[in-house]
Amino acid sequence: MKRILLILLLCAAWLAQPVAAAEGDAHVGVRWQDLTQEQQQLLKEFEGRWDQLPLGRQEALARGSERWLSLPPEQRGRMRKRLERWQELDPEQRRELRRRHQEFRELPPEEQARIRRNFERFQRLEPEERRRLRERFKELPPEERERLRQRFEERKHAPRKERKQQDGF
Repeated sequence: MKRILLILLLCAAWLAQPVAAAEGDAHVGVRWQDLTQEQQQLLKEFEGRWDQLPLGRQEALARGSERWLSLPPEQRGRMRKRLERWQELDPEQRRELRRRHQEFRELPPEEQARIRRNFERFQRLEPEERRRLRERFKELPPEERERLRQRFEERKHAPRKERKQQDGF
């Protein structure tokens, strides 16, 4: 459990690294004694080498631990489970998920919002209905699945007005 928490904190620190680097010389680091007791407890594996960590890394870890501590227990639990699922993936699956995530981030905001809404609608379906939809997609002939994928690719690059026309709105 502690290992998972440490990995989550390291991920948060890694994600925050570009922000800290972009701030340039404005940061001065974080002294170990300036961390709260709770933060020190979370980051105790770093205590002996805290002063040797790059200043941006110290700040990122401090921010990550602060964010973690501010999360409700249910959300921490969900994050732990998500990390466990991530760790179970093989390297190729991880690469594919990273690629898809990057593609999603490159979409226009309204397209991202549309995808989120559809995902939320899908999540609200009963588990049996979600299973049926997945099965229907798998049962489609390969050329039909490819046609749907191409349609998605076209929508991804089409201006908003064109996308609405493609959908028949």
